[in-house]
Amino acid sequence: MQRVAILYDASQAVLSTFDLDEVLNHVLAIVKDYFHLQNGSILLLNEVSRELFVRAHFGHASVLENFSIPFGKGITGTAAKARRPIYSPDVTIDPRYIARSGSTRSELAIPLMVRDEVVGVLDCQSDVLDFFDNETVDLLTLFATQASIGLQNAKLYSMLQRRAAQLEAINAIAKRTTVELDFRELLDHLCVQLPQSFPVEHVFIYLSDENGAFVLRAHQGTLETKLKVGDVLPAGHVCISGGQNPQACNPFQCEAACFPSAHEEVCLPLVSLGRTIGLLICATRHKKSLLPNDIQALESVADIIATATQNARYVDRVRQLAYSDGLTGIFNRRYFDSRLVEEVIRAARFGGGVSVLMIDIDHFKYINDKFGHMLGDDVLRTTSSIFTHQLRKIDVVCRYGGEEFSIILPATQGASAASVADKLRRAVANTEFPGLSHPVTVSIGVAEFPANGVTRDDIVRAADIALYNAKASGRNQVCLAKPTAIDG
Repeated sequence: MQRVAILYDASQAVLSTFDLDEVLNHVLAIVKDYFHLQNGSILLLNEVSRELFVRAHFGHASVLENFSIPFGKGITGTAAKARRPIYSPDVTIDPRYIARSGSTRSELAIPLMVRDEVVGVLDCQSDVLDFFDNETVDLLTLFATQASIGLQNAKLYSMLQRRAAQLEAINAIAKRTTVELDFRELLDHLCVQLPQSFPVEHVFIYLSDENGAFVLRAHQGTLETKLKVGDVLPAGHVCISGGQNPQACNPFQCEAACFPSAHEEVCLPLVSLGRTIGLLICATRHKKSLLPNDIQALESVADIIATATQNARYVDRVRQLAYSDGLTGIFNRRYFDSRLVEEVIRAARFGGGVSVLMIDIDHFKYINDKFGHMLGDDVLRTTSSIFTHQLRKIDVVCRYGGEEFSIILPATQGASAASVADKLRRAVANTEFPGLSHPVTVSIGVAEFPANGVTRDDIVRAADIALYNAKASGRNQVCLAKPTAIDG
């Protein structure tokens, strides 16, 4: 009776906390100290995969890392399926035994049950043959009954806390999408926040481009990966075959799995207006850590990201319309003014300089008056196309107004900018314009930061003066702005 009383007092200690890890540690500490066992573990049942995985243990820790047993297999799996204790006095001759420690000689597995449902197994191992007598088995079975209640209470409490934290995170994410103006910063923030509220260690956000390919736009986490922003997800990735349904993936069966340390992935489509516009992929190195409730909550996050993505694309389209010239399709003066400010700030901070070309089509009024405005519009479109095809992708071509164009050349100074300007001048002069009986030429003024000014207005003014000098000197030529005098 004294042993039962002691065991009852120990069981009450197990029921004194709602923290799952504390409950498991209490259970194993009692098993280890009171019954003098060398190895012990608690395996919890994953209801989705129907596997028992080790959640806590003592003894041979390294052997049990990421260890799991199928339901109905081994001594522990058999105990779970039979819903009664299974004792093997000599595991060396027991075909059901799954070796975890070379020194184990006897094993006792007791199912942890709540309302006739198995939630896990208490597995006790000894290095002594036939270590567990009937009294010990009965005491451990009694203890397991009390431990099961404490375990279930802790699981329910943990799930409630986990769910509350996830709902709070979803609410915070939804609010963030309404106030964050920089979409890239929003995606980076999501990748940082999700591992704080969900059992995932790395987050990847892919968005579809104009060709329908999924491009990595943001990722963050602690897993090793070769992926970098801008990488395209190969078409063979198994997640894509899931259509609009989230699915857990085995990364070892996935061609695009560039995070080999992961043991579990979940891939959720970002769906807007019935179309998949991206993917949210969450990965972790822990097996069976994502529960159905976690995936449901992540689906809500995916819906928020999809909506934010679609909204950002609408904003980009509106911005493009606001910054585009309706006739030529290139940028307009509004965009030129704002972009030049950005480039000047960047050049001042990192060096490399920036140059501006102010370009005017020579005798354009004569072209309009003699050949009509429709042909004049064709000249403007053709000229802007020549500039676009002759320049780098980082160069910015704008229609400044009327027959005047402005071009920003980042990381370009002095002679290099003059050389680019002359290349454009020659390209226009050597182009045949249908409907015109004479060549079209342009005059170009060139100014640079910081030699010709340190503000947007100063640089544009200097380029304008240089353009005026080019026209006054006979047109169809390039003139450089004079260096700004520096006060000594």
